[in-house]
Amino acid sequence: MRGLLGPKDSVLELGCGTGSTALLLADGTASYLATDFSAEMIAIAESKLAQQPVSQLSFRVASAETLAAEGVRYDAVLGFNYLHLVDDLPGTLAAIRDLLAPGGVFISKTACLSDMNPLIRLAIPVMQLFGRAPHVNVFSATALREAMQSAGFAVDFCEYHGSGRKDARPVIIAHKTE
Repeated sequence: MRGLLGPKDSVLELGCGTGSTALLLADGTASYLATDFSAEMIAIAESKLAQQPVSQLSFRVASAETLAAEGVRYDAVLGFNYLHLVDDLPGTLAAIRDLLAPGGVFISKTACLSDMNPLIRLAIPVMQLFGRAPHVNVFSATALREAMQSAGFAVDFCEYHGSGRKDARPVIIAHKTE
């Protein structure tokens, strides 16, 4: 990912969790805003940042939709393990497109549950019943690429990086079409 981000880039990360990726990537950018839905995750990320300061990095509780309404544009938007957790995939993709400056790049890696073992899809509703799983979108990598294209992205790259088995979390790099 470092090779895709430059020292003049303003970067937004959606779904940063505890901030580990942001802490690894932010020092190679001009500015890096890492966000998450969860205030608890952001608190952990800010604690890590206090121990390992990176001047370009800040954390915030926010979603793509709330940020898009503010009108700030970014050279790159990262969404790792994010899109399968949003309530409205087409709406979120439209917000991400709005967040990008002209020619901006969207880098995603997210679970495509339709491509995973069917037992996982069966387990999710049971886990949700007991409060152990959030809302989860079920889509395939093909459907995700199609949704991105429908939202105004040109998909430049789609590749799987797994640990020997088929990883149903493709890395997709797309750019905003004009």
